[in-house]
Amino acid sequence: MIKSLKKYIPLLIVGIIAASIGGVITANLLIEKPALAEDQKDETVTIKPVAITGDPNAIANVAEMASKAVVKIETTYKPAAQKYLTDNPFFNDPFFRYFFGDIQPMPDQAPREGMGSGFIFREDGYILTNDHVVRGADEINVFIYGYDKPLKAEIVGADASLDLAVLKVDPKGKKLPTVKLGDSNKLRIGEWAVAIGDPYGMDWTVTAGVISAKGRPLTIRDNDGRARRYKDLIQTDAAINPGNSGGPLLNLKGEVIGINTAVNAAAQGIGFAIPINTAKEVLSDLIDHGQVIRPWLGVSITDVTEDMAEALGLSSTDGVLVADVVPGSPADKAGIMRYDVILEVNKTPVKSSDHLVELIRSTDVDETVAILISRNGRTRLVTAKIDKAPADLRM
Repeated sequence: MIKSLKKYIPLLIVGIIAASIGGVITANLLIEKPALAEDQKDETVTIKPVAITGDPNAIANVAEMASKAVVKIETTYKPAAQKYLTDNPFFNDPFFRYFFGDIQPMPDQAPREGMGSGFIFREDGYILTNDHVVRGADEINVFIYGYDKPLKAEIVGADASLDLAVLKVDPKGKKLPTVKLGDSNKLRIGEWAVAIGDPYGMDWTVTAGVISAKGRPLTIRDNDGRARRYKDLIQTDAAINPGNSGGPLLNLKGEVIGINTAVNAAAQGIGFAIPINTAKEVLSDLIDHGQVIRPWLGVSITDVTEDMAEALGLSSTDGVLVADVVPGSPADKAGIMRYDVILEVNKTPVKSSDHLVELIRSTDVDETVAILISRNGRTRLVTAKIDKAPADLRM
């Protein structure tokens, strides 16, 4: 039965994880309806352009206001062999080194370097950037306006799913310049936007464009080859290139409305940014807990089709099919297995995969839930203690 069922499982499985000014430089169009003769039946309209008005230095003012709070981030990654030797306590044991000496990596293994951008949102040294800019880095150096040398940074908190990370530097008693976080929910299509960052290592580069679209989904692959799926990106034609990642996207008030994160290499003038409201919702979790706290069951699921129901001997397509179970997860500890069908959570019938996500999202970490499952044509009730999702889990 299992072999016959596998062909019905989609290649892309949805994982259960509960996640938790225009007008300054604009061209307005005025539609006017001309006077018509009495015998004219067809109505026509003409479009009369209105002259551009406003401050011609608006973008320059934003750049001058915000650039001092934008930082350049350089990362260093040890070679895999060197990292294994230096981070492995066995090879650092004095007894081992007495008999075998120091073990050095191959001479041709040079450290790998990376770069990105970020911005200071608290004057005591807190910086917001992308998770993919700093994940796995052995050393993080931050270049800040007014400092002759870079400052060492530590990762305070990070979330792989949202691609966000908070860094902390020691400002040596100084108050650092900051940018104000805006409201991305108020964005309008066609509104002007300014991006600041360090593309290709060219410090504090300013580009401008408009908000092209909102709510864009996108899947890209990191340097490690793993897919990173975004659900609600801002699209802009302001130039965003490698090295811009983590830098701010600003409105003409100088407020951060997005975090530059990706560029579509197959197209010209298409960049993407994470809405700043997404970051604002989780900043306290990242700072206080080091990760975003989300309720997590730990299964991959798919909706039940009629063919699946027939193969499983089910009387209906109610519930969702478990395609995989994460080892050690709450689902695994509860005894949920691959090819089980989840029918109810706390006596609430599960209507779809998205519905199950919402049901788990509404629970609290450490809460115990009752889950009704169907296995081999028989129903059984199990209990699962909801845990917090791993920080490096990608949806």
